[in-house]
Amino acid sequence: MANATYDRREQLQQIESGLLQNEQIIAVYDAIGVGTGFIGLTNRRVILQDKSFVGKKIAITSIPYSKITSVSVVSNRSWTGNFFSTGAIAIHVGTHTYEIEFRGDQKSHHVHNVILHYIS
Repeated sequence: MANATYDRREQLQQIESGLLQNEQIIAVYDAIGVGTGFIGLTNRRVILQDKSFVGKKIAITSIPYSKITSVSVVSNRSWTGNFFSTGAIAIHVGTHTYEIEFRGDQKSHHVHNVILHYIS
């Protein structure tokens, strides 16, 4: 996608290979920490690469926006009360919560705003 925002070309290509008809990629961001490899946002769904399976298995999980109940920006507060962004979001789907951490808070805010747009 010419106008999609992405961190790594191979992740973008992985999302492109599984697109549905008339589906467009908005962004693909690399995730840091244990479990999630990347998150993709399209005009129809959120796509997560989950590396938390036993035996080095990897899953690509698609979450339609209609199944997301809420999205949160996850942050820490220091003992002095100053706000420090961790660059993380939590996506709530039924009783399950997916937490994704990014390099930089701009990506977490973009993901949050896109999801909020499609679920509200």
